[in-house]
Parts: sequence; C-alpha cells; structure tokens
Amino acid sequence: MKYTFQFSNLLGTVYQKGNLIFSSDGTTVISPVGNRITVYDLKNNKSLTLPVESRYNYNSMALSPNGYILIAVNEEGEAHFISMISKMVIQKYRFKGRISSIHFSPDGNYFAVSKALNVYVFIAPGLQSGEYNPFVMERVFTEGKDDTSCIEWSFDSKLLAVGSKDSSIRLYSLNKWINVNRCTFPGHSNVIVGCYFEKDNYDFTTISREGYLCIWECSVEYDNFVLNEAPLKKSKLMDIGHEEEEDVHLEKGLHRTRRTEETTELSLTKIDPDKKGMKTDISKTGNMKKLQYRRLGRHYLADHVTKNEKVTLTAAAYHAQHRILVVGFSVGAFFLYELPSVNVIHSLSIVNQHISAISINCTGDWIALGCAEAGQLLVWEWQSETYVLKQQGHGSNMTCLAYNPNGQYIVTGGHDGKVKLWNSVNGFCTVTFQEHVSSISDVLFSRNQMFVVSASLDGTVRAYDLTRYRNFKTFTSPKPVQFSCIALDTSDGLLAAGGQDVFEIYLWCVKLGSLLEILSGHEGPVASIAFSPNPTSTALASVSWDKTLKLWNAIEISSIHETIQLNADALNVVYRPDGEEIAVATLDGQISFFDCKSSMQTGNIEGRTDLGSGRSDTDLITAKRSKEGKAFTSLFYSADGTCIIAGGQSKNVCIYNIQECLLLKKFEITQNRSLNAVNDFTNRRKVTEFGNLNLVEMREENEGGNVSMRLPGTRKGDMASRSMESEIRVFSLQFSPTGQAWAAATTEGLLIYSLDTGAVFDPFHLDTGITPEAIRNALRIKDYSKALVMALKLNEILQIRYVVESIPHHDISLTLAVLSNIYVEKVMKFAAAELEITKHLQFYLIWIETILTEQGVGIRTLPLLSILLILHKNIRRRYDDLSKMCDFNQYTMKYLKRIRKWNLVEQLITLEEMELGHHQMLLEEIDAN
Repeated sequence: MKYTFQFSNLLGTVYQKGNLIFSSDGTTVISPVGNRITVYDLKNNKSLTLPVESRYNYNSMALSPNGYILIAVNEEGEAHFISMISKMVIQKYRFKGRISSIHFSPDGNYFAVSKALNVYVFIAPGLQSGEYNPFVMERVFTEGKDDTSCIEWSFDSKLLAVGSKDSSIRLYSLNKWINVNRCTFPGHSNVIVGCYFEKDNYDFTTISREGYLCIWECSVEYDNFVLNEAPLKKSKLMDIGHEEEEDVHLEKGLHRTRRTEETTELSLTKIDPDKKGMKTDISKTGNMKKLQYRRLGRHYLADHVTKNEKVTLTAAAYHAQHRILVVGFSVGAFFLYELPSVNVIHSLSIVNQHISAISINCTGDWIALGCAEAGQLLVWEWQSETYVLKQQGHGSNMTCLAYNPNGQYIVTGGHDGKVKLWNSVNGFCTVTFQEHVSSISDVLFSRNQMFVVSASLDGTVRAYDLTRYRNFKTFTSPKPVQFSCIALDTSDGLLAAGGQDVFEIYLWCVKLGSLLEILSGHEGPVASIAFSPNPTSTALASVSWDKTLKLWNAIEISSIHETIQLNADALNVVYRPDGEEIAVATLDGQISFFDCKSSMQTGNIEGRTDLGSGRSDTDLITAKRSKEGKAFTSLFYSADGTCIIAGGQSKNVCIYNIQECLLLKKFEITQNRSLNAVNDFTNRRKVTEFGNLNLVEMREENEGGNVSMRLPGTRKGDMASRSMESEIRVFSLQFSPTGQAWAAATTEGLLIYSLDTGAVFDPFHLDTGITPEAIRNALRIKDYSKALVMALKLNEILQIRYVVESIPHHDISLTLAVLSNIYVEKVMKFAAAELEITKHLQFYLIWIETILTEQGVGIRTLPLLSILLILHKNIRRRYDDLSKMCDFNQYTMKYLKRIRKWNLVEQLITLEEMELGHHQMLLEEIDAN
C-alpha cells in the first residue's frame, strides 16, 4: 500500500473571518477558512481548498483584476503572494503588525495596504508595471489620527479614499496634481465601514458603523486633473539665462516642455524663478477647478431594521455600475439600496448573529454573505430571491465521522447536536439533521447506504433515512442514559449502543425498533464498541475505562462474555476488515492487538513518543511532561488490514505497520499558531515573576483610560462564556473504503488527505527496453497488447491513458485475452479511476464490461474489493449527474416536440391554403374561357 497522502480538501468549515472575494468572472467565491483558503466554484458546484497554509489565521485578502494573483494576510501581518494558476506561494512579506484591509487598484498597477495609522502603496508585479518584485513600496500616507478601517480606489486609480476609526475619511492622490489637495471629510460619529467611488466620476459614498450614509459630489471631472511637473535641476536653471545655450530654445520667455507619461499633449509653460524651478501650466491655471466636495445627503439606514433595539452596521459592499449598495447589520439582516435615491430594493434576515463580510460579483446578481459566529457562507441571487450557495459548518468542534461504503459521502457529528452529510467529491454539505439536543458522540453509515445512525448524550440513538431525509426511528433506553458509542452488525439488523454514565450496552432491533437485550458487565463508562465485519459472525467487542476488553455474542440472550484485562483505561476498539484481529487504544499511549479466536495478544505499539508534544499557553508543566498524559483516541484499519492509522490528543496522525510494529508515516495536520498547543515551547516574554500572563484575565478599558471592574448586567450575551483558544485535537479518523484517502475530524474541521499518484515514480517490473518511444512504436504497428503491458510496467498515468484510448473498441476483447490476471487487474483499476474525470464514458464502460464478463473467472481470486468500491463510487456519481441532466432535458424535448408539431400543422395549413388558391385560379380561368 502506498502512503503518499497529500492534503486535498477541507470540509466542515466554510468561513471563519475576513473578507470575501468574487473572481473576475463572478462565478467563484474565495473564502478564508482559518489558516487556509477555500475556493467555491458556483458554476460547477465544487469546492477546492488551496494547498497553502499560514502560521496564523487569514483576516484580509485581495485579488488582482485579472484574477492571477491573490494576496492573503494573516493576523500577525504576514502576507502571502499566491499564484492562482499554480496554487503556490510565490513570496512572503512581513508587515510586522495587524493589517485592516488590502485592495488592488482597478488598473492592476498598484495595491494599497492599511496598517494602524498608515496606508502603504506598493507596485503590483506584472507585465503592465514591468515589476517582478511583489513588494516594492511606492508611497506611504501617514496623516491618520487613528487606525484605518477601510480603503477604496477610484475608478481610474488616481485617488485613494481611506476610512478611519476616528470617524473621518481622507482622500489621497498617488500622483502630484496641481488642483488636488488632501481632503478630510467629516459628517460621521463612528467607525467608517466603507467608502465607495462611482463608476465614471469621483463622487463617492461613505457609511459608518452607526448606520449613517453620506453622499458626496465632486467638483472636478476625471479629465480636468493637471499634473504638477517635477522641479528642474539647478544647473539647467542657470543655463536658461544664457543665449548661447543650444539645447534650450527661448522665444519671448516661452518654451515647450514634454509632459510626463501620464499625458501625450504638449503644453506651454512659463518659468518662474521665484518658485525654485517649479513649472506651472499657464494655459490652465486661469480656469483651473480645485478638487472640492459637497455633501448631497445624509441618511440613517438603521431605521429600516428595527426601532426597538439598537443595531450596528457591520459590513457593506457597493456595485458602482448598477449603483447598488448592500449593507449588513448586527441582527443578521441585510438590505439592498438603490443610490442616490436610497430606495430599499430588497431585504432579508439570514441569521441571528452579525454579518461579518459582504461581497458583490461583477454582474451585480450574486451577493456573498459571511457570518463568523455561525460559520455560515451564503450566496444570494437577489433578483430571483434564491440561494446559489448555502453552507454552514458545525457550530463547534466535530466529534465523529464515518464514510459510506463506497466512499462518496461522509457523515459527521458535532458538539452542536447536528448531524451533517458531506459529499467528498465536491466538498458541499448535502443535508443537516438537527433532531438531537445535545452533543453527538458517534455516527455510522449502514452497509446498504440507506440510512445513518447517530448517538448523542441526550439519551437517544436516531436513524435517518437518506432517501426522504427524515428521522424515521428513535431508540431509547428504559432509563435515561448518555450514549457514548454505537455499532451496527453486517446485516444492519442489530444496533448496539454503550452508555457513558450507565455502564451497560443496549441492543436493539433496527427493523422493529424494540430493545432486545441489555448487556451488563463493565464497571466503568463504555468507551467504544464494534461488531465483527465477518458476515458469518455476530461477535461484539467493547472496551471501557475499567481496563477491560469484553467479547460478546450478540445472538445469545445471556450476558456470557469473555474478558481480557488491559494495562490501562481503554479508549477505542476496532476490528480488522477480515474480523480475525482486534486493535485497542489505551490511555497509556499504546495500541494492543488481540487474536479473536484465541484471545491472545499478538502485538503492541508504543505510540506515545510518536504523538508529539505541544504546550498550551496556560500549561504549568513542560511539553515533555505533558506528553506523558497523551494517548490515541481513534483507530482504523487500512483496507488490506496490514496497517493501522491512529490519532488523538495531538496534531500528529500516525500510520503503523502492524506486523513489524513500525511507524510508516506521520502527518502533521496543521501549522496554525492561532490554535493552542501547537508549539512545543511557550513564549518566555509572557512569563514574569508573578506567573504566566496568559493566566491573567484581561479587562477592557473605558474611554477615559481608567481600568475598572465590569458591572453585572452591563454586558449582553452568555455571562458564562470565556474567551479561550481551542487546542488542536484529532477527534476521529477513518480510511476511505476505496483506500485512496483518509479523513480526520479535527479542531480545524474535516481534513481530507488523498493519494498523490503523480508525485511518485512507481514502475512495475520495469526493464531497460520499456520507454515511451517503444510504447509509441508498438502502437504504430498495432501491437496493442504489448504497448499496454509496457505502459502498465512504466506506470505513468498519461502513458496508460494514451495507450488505452488509442486501442479501437472492437479490439478491446482481443487485447485483454492475451494479458495475465495481474495486468488485467491494473487495467480495471485504471479504468475505474478514469470514470471520475473522463469524457469518454461509454468507451471506458466497454473496457470494464469486457473485463468483468470475459476475464471475471480469472481475476475473481484477486483482492478486488477496493477496485470495485472505486468503480461503484464513480459510476454512481456519473449516474447522478446524467440523471439530473436527463430529467432536465426531458421537458425541453417535450417542448421541442410540441413546437415541431405546431410547425408541421402550420405547414399543412399553409399547403392547403396554397392548394385552395391554385384550384380557385383554375376555376376562374375555366369560367373565363
């Protein structure tokens, strides 16, 4: 088995904080998800998490106008210059402080960054600017009195508006214009949320957090700016006074000078010796207009929300072409306004928490809304009033996950009491079940893929129908029990659940919903249970905190069982796929293996050293000491049963070889320092003689600067809530049934790691005569079987695809007839994988049908389970896509048939009219004769 797993996608978390960005074509939304970035393709209904990871959470992003460059800045001010073509970080830059916003200029030549009181303007790299260093500073504006909150470029990139927390807006110009001075706009009394220029002029609109909207009109048009030329050198000024100078032509005190690259016209200028060589345009100074603004109106937008409760405006976005303004409030409502009349076009309330980010696509049809507290991302089409995208992750940490038998879907449960079904192909949540009222402890997929079972601490076990998406059965116990784990047998007829506060195992009949048996014997909370995957066996294994492993027979009605004593409290138990071996994870960091028939221990893995350390900011002990209390909490066997994957109270996930008890691969799932217990060492600057400063509760300061106690009842919300960083943990993990991926439910979300087949050159029985040229020569002489064998030995996807698609469909049977079984298996595996992405669907189905019908007897002894699961998953996916297309097209076909029928009727009527007219003409001729 290969272990070149690479991070492929992040599910379960769709938005955390920061700004949202639409792509240049308006069909893709880019969302910051912790220390990663997820791209949602709304046109193809797919999501992709970029293989870029920051050391801290991202909070600000900007996309270049051509869509090729993405600049993402994290909480600590570290900027990543990302290529959207290669999906890689090109360069990093440290701003050494928190960044409030970043924006590209509309022409793509510059990008502005606001940090604290200052605004920095950099030259954007590319062919337009001729600059290839991503961070070359052009200008710095340092006139702010308080931290900046927003920045916005004018339509021609000449002016830059900067909003600040001191309720003022400042206007800067990148170049030096004679009739443009730096302006400051009053009129607000709170933090500026947004300032937006119009499409073809310098009029702009400002919005503050208190809900006031001001509309400003500019006195200068975009073509009335006069450039202030650079001063002449002193040597040239001295030379101008001499008549014998040949380079300067004087005529009555006038001469011609060339303008800068900003304009191609020549203007007459007069030299004024009193101004130290500054040149002034005398042709325009007489009627030159100074840049001035006047306020046309001031509107209070919060009145449209509610008049009973004080609300704040938290986010805004503006579409200059259609003059549509979208604002979001702290109560979860957003409004669409038409400017400059400020008429309400549309309003909607989506959540109870405040809206954190708003963005509008280039066409003005879709509005993206992000809510950080709820972890929700919406894309709303306001004209048709429909959701283009509606995704929300778990409100808190995930606790468990389970793959369906073909690996296409993943079901997860969380502390928020929700059960979510995720599509592993496109990364979207399909359905959410909210019947539980407490934390979900375990979830399972049925073998027939018809229903999902979940256990909760609310004392119920619920079964959900995946056809009608409803809770069709609820299993309860005679007395209230907090269920900590569940298991289904291979026939999906028996359901078992273990108690956390009552140390018993409950057994139900799934079909009838009746309680069959209560298995007693454990003296501590039941941590995990598992049915044997062997179809002929009804064995049930359970582990508990009482340091025992018990083997039960679910068919027997008595509580007779076999007990195996363990060295420490047991945390998890799992069966090998063939049902002959059991693996148990214990509190001392060990993984023990037992034979199911003899109940003898066959192996042991010491994994505490592999878990790694990690010191929390509030720990009073060292990381080395903290490692002694860590252990694996989740185990799962690989598809072939030779390896086991383990994760727990650490950022590391380990894969072990069972026979050799060796560590094969260790994955570090995150580098996010925004989470706790990621670093091995704490910051010594926060350790003082009075103790660790992280243990000190920080209080807010009043406006006067005096520190005071917060009075009871003065703060709304949950008084029991505490601001604390989450510690990185792996709560549950599982291999995909196809063996091509594995998933882990972590603090950051649901991480998917897939096999990267293109990263490793892995030939099969390769010799010196097998080359790409030899493969092409074999195809040229139509020796298809030899070319296919050589391509399979070379084991390169592109070569195999080229050979397979070069073989005519009528020669497939003859080509496969001369291959050995091992090569037929590899061809079947390749064809099954290609069904996911290929456009030649029928061609590859012919290959698979030929293998199964003509070569099925020879390959039935080979281990084909994983290949068949991949085949079933991809065929099911293509079937779903085609069925939707056919269902949609059947109405179109009916319409076209009816239109064709109407056209035929019209043609017949026209022919009859022509024939009647011809007969009438003949009759008139006969009468005339």
